[in-house]
Amino acid sequence: MEVVVASSSIDGGIGCWDIHTGAEQLRYKTCVSPPHGLACVGQRFLASSQLRDPSANSGCILYWSWSKPQVEVKSFPSEPIQPVAANREGTYIVGGGVSGDIYLWEVATGRQLRKWNAHYRAVTCLVFSDDDSLLISGSEDGSVKVWSLFMIFDDLRRQRSDHLYEHNFSEHTLRVTDIVVGYGGSNAIIVSASADRTCKVWSLSKGKLLRNIVFPSIIDAIVLDPGEHVFYAGSRDGKIYVAALSAESTSKSNYGLHIINSLSNHSKAVTCLAYCARGNLLLSGSDDGMVRVWDAKTHNIVRVLKHAKGPVNNILVVRPELNFNFRPNSQASSRRHGSLLPPALDKYRNPTDEDADTTTLIGLQSTCRKSMDPSYFSSHVINNQIKELQQQGSSAAAEMEMERLKLECTRSRQMIQQWKKTYENLHQFCVNELLDSDQAGIPNGNST
Repeated sequence: MEVVVASSSIDGGIGCWDIHTGAEQLRYKTCVSPPHGLACVGQRFLASSQLRDPSANSGCILYWSWSKPQVEVKSFPSEPIQPVAANREGTYIVGGGVSGDIYLWEVATGRQLRKWNAHYRAVTCLVFSDDDSLLISGSEDGSVKVWSLFMIFDDLRRQRSDHLYEHNFSEHTLRVTDIVVGYGGSNAIIVSASADRTCKVWSLSKGKLLRNIVFPSIIDAIVLDPGEHVFYAGSRDGKIYVAALSAESTSKSNYGLHIINSLSNHSKAVTCLAYCARGNLLLSGSDDGMVRVWDAKTHNIVRVLKHAKGPVNNILVVRPELNFNFRPNSQASSRRHGSLLPPALDKYRNPTDEDADTTTLIGLQSTCRKSMDPSYFSSHVINNQIKELQQQGSSAAAEMEMERLKLECTRSRQMIQQWKKTYENLHQFCVNELLDSDQAGIPNGNST
């Protein structure tokens, strides 16, 4: 089952509906989420940052399970967190602070693994690349920065480098309102929206701007179609604009260069967008308190979902794990056996944690669905193996194990470089083909 999850900026809770029938599954209580402050962690549970008073110097992050409408876990970071995001496997949660700092926690243990100063002003957007190797952030200072998790966790590279980020895109003149990333890892495209009424398309492999699109109104939400032919831009004028990624608009367009169509039905600003590939559905949330489900091909409205209270500012399309059911009656059982969710997130990083202990092995992410045991998520599993060798034999045995691990790490890095080169060559070929067709004025079937 695929569900739509929507939250509000006022205390209207979180609504949850079956996307294909419109039937409400469960309503979660007590949620005041900022834009981009709602995330699904590994399809297992929901997490949301909370900002009840924007002027306050504190906030919290809440967890909900699929089967219980009450908050089950509360965390209190060291500063108010606005956007939150989780990687695909639910290994990490990242949060963007109002100070411009980014925090990275390990989900299974709640440990704060990293904290770094990312922007001069508050972080507004956070999103992982499709392969979870990159984190992209946007800020009130107008910048979009790309962070490599390999760099974040590699202390040696961090010491040798002048800066942590891979790219710093600073062409926006006002706050960044939304960011989406295409497929392809380090060779993907990025689309960013800003209060300066522009959306910009960036190339990760080239590290430069590919396209700048000016809109009639401020864009607060964007989403890519799965084929990456177009992207949808939700505007404060209540319209959803359709913009081409690889072709210019025809002379008949009433909106401007690259804008090829628009959808209009919301009575107030469009604040959030999501896409459901199954059924080819576009979802939009608005200040009018409605979630509309559109047929992306015909642009007809399939159904309308009403949030209980207040404007909608976050939408997710989620496929919960099969072992989680929407059964509010299971509350008593949950209380008897305790919460199945992970512990609260640490407020501060533990100074006794050694760097080696916090160097999370990204290659172990695929195992996180098998167990909630923390050993599946961090380098503690390797540390335990080394300790066992030291207890069972001589110190030479442990040294040999360390050498083997170093060799495996070197081979993995070499393999990453080989794949990166292959993707760069393929991406360069595709970009050249698209640019050639643009210059020749050849339509490529992106018009609707």
